Amino acid sequence: MREWTDNFTRIFEKYMFAIIPGTLLIGFLLSDQLIDYAGWIPYLFAYVTFVMGIGCGRRHVQGVLRRPLPVIVTLLVTHLVAPLFAYELGQLMFGPDSPYTIGLVLFTAIPLGVSSVLWVSMSSGNVALALAMVIVDSAISPFVVPGLIELFFGTGVHFDTLGMIRDLMLIIVMPTMLGMIVYEVSGGRFKPWSAPVTLPLSKLCFIGVVLLNAAAIAPQLHELKGNLLVVVPSVLIIVALCYGLGYVCSGILRAKGLELPATLAYASGMRNISVGMVIAMSYFTPQAAVPVVLGIMLQQPMATLQYSIFVRVAAYRSKQRLKEANYIKGD
Repeated sequence: MREWTDNFTRIFEKYMFAIIPGTLLIGFLLSDQLIDYAGWIPYLFAYVTFVMGIGCGRRHVQGVLRRPLPVIVTLLVTHLVAPLFAYELGQLMFGPDSPYTIGLVLFTAIPLGVSSVLWVSMSSGNVALALAMVIVDSAISPFVVPGLIELFFGTGVHFDTLGMIRDLMLIIVMPTMLGMIVYEVSGGRFKPWSAPVTLPLSKLCFIGVVLLNAAAIAPQLHELKGNLLVVVPSVLIIVALCYGLGYVCSGILRAKGLELPATLAYASGMRNISVGMVIAMSYFTPQAAVPVVLGIMLQQPMATLQYSIFVRVAAYRSKQRLKEANYIKGD
């Protein structure tokens, strides 16, 4: 069984850039059959968050506390600079009170995505740092997300702030804390022991979240066709910006090598789109969810592009070191 589940997880992670957009398309096409199950979304997402938590314990958090600067710089840039840019871009293209502007800001406000850890691992980044950043950002998200919406839109946008905080606590913070408790009680052994069941199931639950959210938003999509030609480029700009900010953070920290740039680029570039869709659909108009949905379709291909860049840069640096070594040897 373990061999089968390992293969399933590996294939899922390898082709996630195609699986997620494909799942969105299926959700759109089968909306009538799936929309009645949209109430399952918070429970599916809570399980995904719990599985993330069982891979992180006290030592990961302590590691962050010992070297908090990368986390502080990354979170400040991704949740202050990026939302400000998103607001200005949305205001320029759609107007300050447009639901699309709200959606762009919401995309930058939602917590960092756990899928970034997969790409950090493939790029030889700092997995422990990436996972710890996701955990910390998830923990503060009940205050960051509504706080940023209030900051940029004030009384112009009416939503249930306390309800949003409650939902974020239930679907992110509590499952994460429960997962960390399981990690500590088991001494970190629960995740590898349960992996043949928990990991494939978490992938399927993640697919379920994307599928049902797509089904929920599908009825409104036909009304938005005329705007998509403008919305898609704006979301692409924001997604690219979020990845680029990771390089800015590594530059601020004067990083050497590729480990920290790879870690921060993926951490800042990949957002937890599932929770963004849950919040957008629960507290805002369907139009506000459109930039978040498009973010799903764009951030995975962007991650693939960035991975190819890291591979090329690493190969180039390796070749340069080899040339320098041969030159010195020749001398």
